[in-house]
Amino acid sequence: MNEKRTALILVGGEARRSGGMEKYFFTYGGKSFLSHLISALSKATDEIIIVARDEEQCSRFEDIPGIRICCDQVRGIGPLGGIIAGVEEAEGDLIFITACDMPCIRSDVVELLFTSIKDADSAVPYWNEEMYEPLHAVYRKDALKAYIATHASYSLREMIRSINTKFIQIQDIREIDPNLKSFTNINDLGDLKAINGSK
Repeated sequence: MNEKRTALILVGGEARRSGGMEKYFFTYGGKSFLSHLISALSKATDEIIIVARDEEQCSRFEDIPGIRICCDQVRGIGPLGGIIAGVEEAEGDLIFITACDMPCIRSDVVELLFTSIKDADSAVPYWNEEMYEPLHAVYRKDALKAYIATHASYSLREMIRSINTKFIQIQDIREIDPNLKSFTNINDLGDLKAINGSK
């Protein structure tokens, strides 16, 4: 069965660690983070949805072709607020979720996660017992909706521990992405300077 695939890009953070600057418009290699993400995700998914924090932020993305936009309905609860909004909009059976501060995401790594999920509720990259990547992962929409309807926690770690998660070992991802650049996370202006200074 060919299951439809959606990508959610969560852009609604408060940008506290980036000097108040919105990270999705940061540039890497001459292109915005958002352009990098859309380019990579369009190769592995059927639709891309940008999830913003409010209508004003949504308006900043109206001119981007080929994507859909929605905004948080429940605010102040972190990434889960964006996930709740995105899941309601998503047409896909499988949903890749990422934040907007990971400009080096690779379509072949995303493809690996989609093909690895099989009968599980999610496919999540796994470094060790204390470190995994809930915002670089694939989820079944039905499992997300069931969790959202009954959840008592806003923690993504609690969510992936509460559903049938298949952890994808980081060494398996390294076979595709030897330097694991996919997981480069830009938290602040220092990180941005470092990534643009490295080749």
